Amino acid sequence: MFDQVAAGYDRTNVVMTFGNDALWRAAATRAVAPRPGERILDLAAGTASSSASLARSGAEVVAADFSPGMLAEGRRRHGHLPNLSFVEADATDLPFEDDEFDAVTMSYGLRNVQDPKKALRELLRVTKPGGRLLINEFSTPPNPVFRALYRFYNAQILPRVARLAGTNSEAYDYLNESIRDWPDQKTLAAWIREAGWTEVAHRDLSLGIVALHRATKPA
Repeated sequence: MFDQVAAGYDRTNVVMTFGNDALWRAAATRAVAPRPGERILDLAAGTASSSASLARSGAEVVAADFSPGMLAEGRRRHGHLPNLSFVEADATDLPFEDDEFDAVTMSYGLRNVQDPKKALRELLRVTKPGGRLLINEFSTPPNPVFRALYRFYNAQILPRVARLAGTNSEAYDYLNESIRDWPDQKTLAAWIREAGWTEVAHRDLSLGIVALHRATKPA
């Protein structure tokens, strides 16, 4: 499914989020706070838009994803960046050594993993002691009125927007279902702590449509 939507993925994201995806990506990059010389894993990188944003800091960034179609699109768009590499990877069995990365990040991908708790443990394993975690994920708006409007948009409007943008609307039916069934901010924060991360905190963006979850690996 992800291979099928790769070519139009970024365009559809811009349309269906009314351009907010760029603002969320910028906020995530600031939260990671990448620095030159650091090694950063961007898991579920998709077409590597977030990876490229991190790489512009001068850090060495690995864009990892389980979809070869997404990675191929990422290479086509951002393969010219010398400090950005691409790896096909399973989030629950990462092909990296222990304590390899200064920071790890995952945007809009954790809810697509069959065992997200195992993925959080794998991210901990490959992060250096004292290293940083940033999960940028769709979430639950705390305001009940806005939450109802948001769920109506996802269920009724989003598939039509995807169809108009020339993308597989069935894939975006899945997107709605995965967002609807995903736990709220407090539950995800508890999962992150359970995986072994410390200093866990989150910040809502766009009234809680998405949330940035940050944490640190114990030194």
